[in-house]
Amino acid sequence: MDKITILWADDEIDLLKPQLLFLEKKGYEVITVTNGYDALEECEENKTIDVVFLDESMPGITGLETLSKVKDLLPNIPVVMITKNEEENVMEEALGSQISAYLIKPVNPNQILLTLKQIFENKRLVREKTSSEYQQEFRQIFMEINSGLNHEEWAETYKKIINWELKIDESNSTEMADILSTQKSEANAAFSKYIVKNYQSWIEDSDGPVFSHNLLRSKVFPHLKPDVPTVMVLLDNMRYDQWRVIEPIISEYFRVEEEDFFYSILPTSTQYSRNSIFAGMLPSDIAKYHKQYWLNDNQEGGKNMYEHDLLKEQVKRTFRKELRFDYTKITNVHNAKNLQDNILNYLNNDFSVIVYNFIDMLSHARTEMEVLKELAGDEKAYRSLTKSWFENSPLYAALQRIAERDVQLFMTTDHGTIRVNSPSRVVGDRETTTNLRYKVGRNLQYNRGDVLEVRDPAKAGLPRPNVSSTFIFAKEDKFFLYPNNYNYYHNYYRNTFQHGGISLEEVICPVIRLSSK
Repeated sequence: MDKITILWADDEIDLLKPQLLFLEKKGYEVITVTNGYDALEECEENKTIDVVFLDESMPGITGLETLSKVKDLLPNIPVVMITKNEEENVMEEALGSQISAYLIKPVNPNQILLTLKQIFENKRLVREKTSSEYQQEFRQIFMEINSGLNHEEWAETYKKIINWELKIDESNSTEMADILSTQKSEANAAFSKYIVKNYQSWIEDSDGPVFSHNLLRSKVFPHLKPDVPTVMVLLDNMRYDQWRVIEPIISEYFRVEEEDFFYSILPTSTQYSRNSIFAGMLPSDIAKYHKQYWLNDNQEGGKNMYEHDLLKEQVKRTFRKELRFDYTKITNVHNAKNLQDNILNYLNNDFSVIVYNFIDMLSHARTEMEVLKELAGDEKAYRSLTKSWFENSPLYAALQRIAERDVQLFMTTDHGTIRVNSPSRVVGDRETTTNLRYKVGRNLQYNRGDVLEVRDPAKAGLPRPNVSSTFIFAKEDKFFLYPNNYNYYHNYYRNTFQHGGISLEEVICPVIRLSSK
C-alpha cells in the first residue's frame, strides 16, 4: 500500500507531538492544522489526503461543523472525530454524519494505529482471518460429507456451508470462494447419493425427515396460540442462503424464536411441493382423494389453483374446534399493495397464510432476460438482489405494520433452486414434461448415473399420469436437454437457477418461527 496521508486538525496540535512522531515512524505522512478553516482549505487543495482526524472543540468552527463541510467536499473520505466531550448527543451527531471512528481524548498511539488499520486494512484483515478459519474447517466439513450423515446432520452441514459462503462473500476472497464452491459440489454429490438411497423408503414407511406434506402438522400447527394470531409467509423458491440475507432486516422488528428445516418432496417444484404443504398429503393422495384439485403435468390448466381449498380440508381434518384461517396469494404489484394496506385485518384470524411469488418470478425472469443474468450472475449477486427486493418490498412494509402488535410469524418456502451447469441428455415422447430438473413420461431414455429414477410413482408418493409413466430427477447441478438443438439450449440454460431435482439447495428448506419484539 502507498504511504497514507493523514490531515489532523486540532487547536492543541503541539501537545500531540508524541503521537505524530509515532505515526511518522510507522510510515504515515501527517499534515497538521489548528482550525477547521485551514482543514477545509487543505481538503480543497491537497488531493493526496486519505483520512481526516478532527478535534471536536476548535475555535472558529467546531469539529462537527467542519465535518459537515469536509463531507460536502470529499463525501467518501474517512473521518475520525477526536474529542474530550463524551456527551451522547455529540456522539450521535458525529455518528449520524457517517464518521469512520470516534476517539475520546487523551488518545494513545496504539488507539490511533488500530483505528487506521480498521479503516484501511479491515477488508484485508477480515479476508485473511476468514480464509484462515475456513482452511481449518475445510477438513472437518470434508470428513462430515463422507461420514454417512443422517437427515438432520445433512441440514446442519448445509447450514455450515452456507455460513461460510456468506462469510466469504463479505471477505471478497475469490480463491476461498472457488475452494468452497468445489466443496459444495462434493457435498451435493454425496447428498444426491443419500437421497437416491433413502427417498422411496422414507415415503413408503413415513420415516425420515419432515417432508412438505407434514410441514404444517409438524412445524406450524403445534405452535398456534388461541390468544395470539399467527401469520405464515411462504416465499416461493426461497433458499436457506436467501433467508440468511433477509434475516437481519426482519430481525429489526421480529425476534427469531426457532430456526428449523424440512425436506421438500420430489419433484422440488411448486406444483408438487406446495400443493402437498397445504393439502397435508402426498401428491398421489391428493390425486386420489381430491381429484377436483389435482392436474398432472400433461394436463392443461393451472397446477396450483386450489391451495386454499386444500388448506381448508387439512384444517378441517386437524382441528376439532373451528380455526379462523385465511389464505392469500401475491402474484403481482396490485396484490402486494392490497396486502400492505390491509395486513392488519389478517390479525382477526387465528392463522393466516400469505404465499408470495416474487423469488420464483425472479429466477424465471433471470433465465429469460439478459439484464437479470448480469444483475444476478452468481450466488452472491442472486442473494444481493433478493435482499434488495425484500428491503423495499410491500411485504416488508406489511410485516413492519403487524410487528407493532402481538403476533407470531412463520417464514418458510416450498422448495429452493440450484444454479445448473452440467447438461444431461434425455429422449422422450411429446407428452414428456419440459422441466429441466425432472421429467415424467413414457419410454424415457437417459443416463442412469445422472438421475434418481422412479419406475413405480406410487412408491414415491406420486400420481401415475399413464400406466407406463416413469419419473426421473436430476442430481447435483445437472439439467436435462433433448438432442434437438442441443448446443443452443445448453448455452441458453447453463448457469440459470432451476428447481425440481435433488440438491441441498432445492431439498433442505428453512422454516423460521418468529415473534414481534
